[in-house]
Amino acid sequence: MPINNWEQTAPGIWRLTIREPQGITPLTWMDVSPKDEALQQMPQVQPPFAWDAIELEEAGGGLILSFPLNRTEKLYGTGLQLMRMNQRGRNRYLRVNSDPKQDTGETHAPVPFYVSDQGYGVWVDTSRIVTLYCGSTLKQEDTQNDEIRDRNTDKGWKATPVASRVEVRLPAEGAVIYLFGGPTLSDVVARYNLFCGGGVLPPKWGLGFWHRVPTLYSDQQVIEEAEQFRLHDIPCDVIGLEPGWHSHSYPVSYEWEKSRFPDPESFVDELSQKGFRVNLWEHPYVSPQSDLYAALQPLSGSHTVWGGIAPDYALPEAAKLYKKQHEEQHINIGVSGYKLDECDGSELTNNSWMFPAHARFPSGLDGEQMRQMYGLMFQKMTADLFRNQNRRTYGLVRASNGAASSMPYVLYSDLYDHKQFIRALCNSSFSGLLWTPEVRRERNAEDWVRRMQTVCFSPLAMLNAWGDGTKPWSFPEVEGIVRHYIKLRMRLLPYLYTAFAVYREQGIPPFRAMPLVLTPTEIAEAEAKIVADEQQLLNTTDAAYGKKKVREWDDQYMVGDALLVAPLVEGETEREVLLPAGIWYGLETGERYTGGCVIRVQAGLEHIPVFVKSGSILPMMAALPHVPAAGTRTEIELVHFGTESGTAWLYDDDGETFDYEHGKCSWQKVTVTQDQDGNYAGVWTGVDEASSSYHVVNWRFSQTRLTATER
Repeated sequence: MPINNWEQTAPGIWRLTIREPQGITPLTWMDVSPKDEALQQMPQVQPPFAWDAIELEEAGGGLILSFPLNRTEKLYGTGLQLMRMNQRGRNRYLRVNSDPKQDTGETHAPVPFYVSDQGYGVWVDTSRIVTLYCGSTLKQEDTQNDEIRDRNTDKGWKATPVASRVEVRLPAEGAVIYLFGGPTLSDVVARYNLFCGGGVLPPKWGLGFWHRVPTLYSDQQVIEEAEQFRLHDIPCDVIGLEPGWHSHSYPVSYEWEKSRFPDPESFVDELSQKGFRVNLWEHPYVSPQSDLYAALQPLSGSHTVWGGIAPDYALPEAAKLYKKQHEEQHINIGVSGYKLDECDGSELTNNSWMFPAHARFPSGLDGEQMRQMYGLMFQKMTADLFRNQNRRTYGLVRASNGAASSMPYVLYSDLYDHKQFIRALCNSSFSGLLWTPEVRRERNAEDWVRRMQTVCFSPLAMLNAWGDGTKPWSFPEVEGIVRHYIKLRMRLLPYLYTAFAVYREQGIPPFRAMPLVLTPTEIAEAEAKIVADEQQLLNTTDAAYGKKKVREWDDQYMVGDALLVAPLVEGETEREVLLPAGIWYGLETGERYTGGCVIRVQAGLEHIPVFVKSGSILPMMAALPHVPAAGTRTEIELVHFGTESGTAWLYDDDGETFDYEHGKCSWQKVTVTQDQDGNYAGVWTGVDEASSSYHVVNWRFSQTRLTATER
C-alpha cells in the first residue's frame, strides 16, 4: 500500500517512522546536530518519483518498504562493499562481519543507505540487520514475458532480469527511514553527510605517514625503529603499538605491560620530542586480568569472547568506567589515538568468534543490535575523550555503521586483495565512511611499491608491520620509490587538509568514486569516445556466468577537486582511465590529455598514474620529517597547472584543537590570472599573517608537472 506520512526534516530530507522502533540507533547514539546552514544552501528538490510510488507491506513476519526503479538506474552505497560498486541486481544482507569473502553484503561497515544515480538516497536508521533487494526481485505483476529466456539457447539470458523496484526488509518492530534528495548523486551523499554532522576534519598530523611496529616490541625497540625513519629520510608522524603493549591481550587489559613498557609516560614523551605520535591497538573484550573487570562484569553481556567480557556501553556507567581508565592511563600521558580492532566478529566456518545474536545485555539490547553498533560505540566514546581535552584524534576502526561521517576513524580489513582495497576506497565515499588500503606483507618488490603508491593516496597512509616486521626500506632496490611517494604525500598535505575541510563544511567526500564526479550521461559519452580497437577494455567477465558486463570504473577516484588517481596493481604496466572533460596533465609526467573520454596510459613501477586538471592550483609544502606542531609557520608553494586562469581555496587552522568550531580558522582564496602579454600573476587573499600556519615563499605558474623530488 502507498504511504503518505513522510515529514520533511531539512531541505531535501524527509523522515518516515514505521511502528515503534526499539533500542538505540546509529543516529541517536552519535547524537550529532545537522549542519543546517549548509543544508539550507543546497537546492530545493523533490524525489525523482511520485510519493505514492513508495509502498509498504507486511510479508513473512516482517515489513517490506519498496521504491520504484527505472530500467537503467544504478545503485551505490550500502556501506563498505569490497566486491562491487554498482549494487543493482544484488541482495545486500547488511550484517557486520570481519570476513566478507562472498558478495552477500556482509562487511565491516554495512550501512543500510543506498544512493541512486537518478538523484535520491534511502537510509534505514536502525541497530538491526537490514536486507536490501537492490532490483533483484520480481513480483508476478512486474514480470515481462519477453524477458523470460531459455538459458540453453539464448545468449541474452540473465540471472537477474530487470526489476522495477528496490525492496527493503525492515525489522519487525519498525524503523526510522530517511529519504534524501539530489538533484545529483553527489548532492545526495553531501546531504546525508551534513545531516549526520558533516565530515570529519582530522588533525594535520593524522594525514602524515603511519607505521605500526611488531607486536612484542619493547619501548626501546619502538624508539629505535622510529629513529630509523629519520635516518632513512622518510617522513613519519604516527607510531602504532600492537597487542604486545597490553599486560594481557585476547582478551585485553587496557593496561601497559611493565616488562616492555616500564615507564609509559616517559616513552610517549620521548617519541613526542622526536616528532612521533603514539596510537594504541585495542579491542572490546576485557580480560579477567584487567583492573576494570570486576566493575564491568555486571554491566556486560551474557556471553564472553575469548574468555573476556563484552561490556554494554549503551549503559552510561559502563562507558564512564572505560573512559576514566583510558583518560588516566593513556590520554593524560600523551597517547594520541586508538586502533579499534575486533569489534566486528567473524562467521568463518573454522574460525567463528563473537557473541551470538541471542546474547543478552543489561541495557535491553540483544547480540544482533550490539554487534551492529559496537564499532560506532567505541568510535564515539574515544572521540569524546579527546574532545573533552580539546584535542583532535585520528585512528583506525574495523567496524562501523550509519551516521559515522563526523567520526575521526578510518576503516581497514584483515583481508588483503589490492584491487578490492581500491574498490573499497571508492565505495566508502558513498556512505560517509573512510578507508585505508593499509600495507602489510608483500609478494615481491613490485607488489610492495604498487601498494605503497595506493596507500599514499588514501585517507590514512599506513604500513602495518605488526606481524612480519616489514619497513619502507625492506626492499632496498625500490626504497627510493617508496620514499618519493611518502614525501609526495607530505608535500600535498595542505591540499589534503583543505579537501577534508570541504568534507566537514559541505559534506563532499575528500576521496570520491567516479559516479560522484560524473553524471551517467557524461560517463556514457566518455566511454563512447574510446578508440575502437580498445573497446574490449570496457568489459569485464561476470565470474558466475561468463557473461560480459559494463565496467564500473571502481579502480580510480578523485582526491579533492583537482587530482584523479588511477592505481596499478602487481603485474600491470598500463591501464585505461576514464578522464572527465577538460585538459589534464600527468601530475609527475607532464603529459597533456584531453578529457571527456577514456584514455590508455602506461606507467613503470616508479609511477602511479595521477592526473591534475588544468587551471588547478595545488598548495604544497616541503617534505618535512613530520607535520609541524601547532603554531609553527610552514612555508608553502602554490603550484598552478596549465594555461587557464584558476581559483582554489586553502583552509587553515591550528591543526590540532577544536578551536575552529569557534571561528579560529580561515578560508583563503588563491587566484591565478593571465594578462594580455601572457604573464601570470597570483593573488592570495583572506590570510592573516599574524595567525596563519602558512607562509607563501614561491608561486609557480603554467606548470605541466611537479618538480622532481629526490628519490
